Amino acid sequence: MRVLVTGGAGFIGSNLADGLLARGHEVRIFDNLSTGFRENIPGGAELVEGDIRHEAAVRAAVAGVEVVFHQAAHRAVLQSVQDPLATDLANTHGTLLVLKAAQDAGVRRVVAASSSSVYGGAEQLPTPESAPLVPRSPYAVSKLAGETYCRVWSELFGLETVALRYFNVYGPRQRPDSAYAAVIPLFTAALRTGARPTVHGDGKQSRSFAYIDDVVAANLAAAEGPAEACSGKVYNIAGSSTHSLLELLDELGAIIGVDVDAEHTPPRAGDIRHSSADITAAARDLRWQPTVGFADGLRRTVDWFAARVD
Repeated sequence: MRVLVTGGAGFIGSNLADGLLARGHEVRIFDNLSTGFRENIPGGAELVEGDIRHEAAVRAAVAGVEVVFHQAAHRAVLQSVQDPLATDLANTHGTLLVLKAAQDAGVRRVVAASSSSVYGGAEQLPTPESAPLVPRSPYAVSKLAGETYCRVWSELFGLETVALRYFNVYGPRQRPDSAYAAVIPLFTAALRTGARPTVHGDGKQSRSFAYIDDVVAANLAAAEGPAEACSGKVYNIAGSSTHSLLELLDELGAIIGVDVDAEHTPPRAGDIRHSSADITAAARDLRWQPTVGFADGLRRTVDWFAARVD
């Protein structure tokens, strides 16, 4: 099968490209390398440099593929608050360009990355896909718009689509050296260098975390699931357990072999207190379940950092 991975030089996209190549698929990567890295691109994959905001480039990348895995996006909530127009152009308009190009090119299915941020801090925990959606940032709004476009393209034009709401993905190739870096690489880098990790608030806020290998498996399952069960739908993708930031720090400290002395700062405005995923729908329709435990996933992540830095 010939496939396209947009954003394939990034953290999730490059790991997904690895997984697809390992299964014998022909992989084309579409990336402008603004936040992705050429070093992430696996051997055997075709790289097409281009911008998700440019229609002609998207159409050229989509031509001749059977499935599109749409990972390209502006991903940071804070960045979207600072520059909402850029986030909307990349995420909302970019997704629309991918869907229209896929429809016109006869693509069978688009698997699109969405985010748990569309819930905006749900009262029901664990949170099912049917919970009210109250996005609280331009990023979350753009992801919800992308999901809606996917459903509409499925219903109106018959293009098979599946959207995946990721919950706090982590693992190898997730970098701590970005202004918008996620918490696990930031904590890992701090503990490995003897710095005090920064915790916003009391650290008792909790999250569902998803290890990258499970996210790759979810994408593969979404590409292969029966259309009558999953097309036009959206699914939560997360690990099987929920952990507080303090629990995360303690686990990382034990793996790295250091005592944890966190620096607590005031809570961030708009931060969600608790986030927990109900993943029964993905198990039912996609036959997908996470297989990597939290401690094992953190250990693999720390080992990757050690190999990269040491």
